[in-house]
Amino acid sequence: MKQFGKRWGLLAIILVAVVGLMGVVLTRKDAGLYHQPVGQVTHVATLNRTKTTDEFNNTDVSVTQRVTVRLLNQQSANTVRVKHTFDASGAMDQAYRVGDQVFLHLPSGQHSAATITGLKRDTALAAVVWLALTLLLLIMRFHGLLALLSVALNGVLFYAAIQIDLATNGGHVYSLFGVLAVVFAALTLGLVLGFNRQMLVTFGATLVGTGLAVIISLTVFALTHERGVTYESMQYVTQVPRPLFLVETVLGSLGAVMDESTDIVASLFQLKTERPDIAPQQVFKSGLQIGHSIMGPLINVLFLIFMADTFAMTLLYLRNGNNWGYTFTMNMSLGMVQSLISGIGIVLAIPVASWLASRLMPREVRSV
Repeated sequence: MKQFGKRWGLLAIILVAVVGLMGVVLTRKDAGLYHQPVGQVTHVATLNRTKTTDEFNNTDVSVTQRVTVRLLNQQSANTVRVKHTFDASGAMDQAYRVGDQVFLHLPSGQHSAATITGLKRDTALAAVVWLALTLLLLIMRFHGLLALLSVALNGVLFYAAIQIDLATNGGHVYSLFGVLAVVFAALTLGLVLGFNRQMLVTFGATLVGTGLAVIISLTVFALTHERGVTYESMQYVTQVPRPLFLVETVLGSLGAVMDESTDIVASLFQLKTERPDIAPQQVFKSGLQIGHSIMGPLINVLFLIFMADTFAMTLLYLRNGNNWGYTFTMNMSLGMVQSLISGIGIVLAIPVASWLASRLMPREVRSV
């Protein structure tokens, strides 16, 4: 039976790899599926280069290209020539190279007035998805498939929640995304760990740790009257920004706390399997030690994600004459607050997960 399972798993991996590779290749031939004109760049010529400098001594180079494009899904005029201008910085546009497939705008069928509207990226996207799926199944096998299924289902639920939020104009944002957070945790842990005692302990630790972090943050907000929390820096928000910020914080903290709780509880259950006679007090102390060893790296991961998310805009603010205080306030302060709240949840999850595991773990676990 085990040999049959291994052969079936290997066959599934090979099937996904082959089908995925065929899908990547076919995306280069799917222009006929698009209503918008699609073409392939066959020749590029540089017409001129212009160096520009602004009042803050930021320099850039504007390049004008003449791009020859062969139409792939149009019956008339097989080739068009387009004048395209881009900046070397690539902030708002990009250069096109021979072999690129692009989308075109042909006003009233006038090919002489054609313009390039963007790069056709489905091949690159399909290649990345194919590589990720293949590696996931190759390394994690069946568990990787369950993890992928949990991500897909969470994505569907998140999309549905956004649609409901838009339909109600944010009238039930707290209850909607609060329930969504609980469903996220239950669904993810249930699929990855299975619906067993270990999953229930991890689920409880995740909810308690996240809930305590949010309660503490709301208490601090109330005592400080939210001074220094710049909700106005949430650009392009058409709803009241405060509820959206709190929802973002809950979802972000949930992920970090669930990650840590899973590691701690899984380690403690494995410890119980290897040492069935270990006392609950020893399980609790072991959980604290495990939590202390992973707390620092996990908090640093959150900080690095925060830095990566704000890096580009921070440079833009500073390069355009803004000081560090204004840059931090308008671009980094809300992210820092969210990171601190997630850090609180990470710290609190250590004793919570350790205590729940020591109390709810079965008294005797047979070795497999």
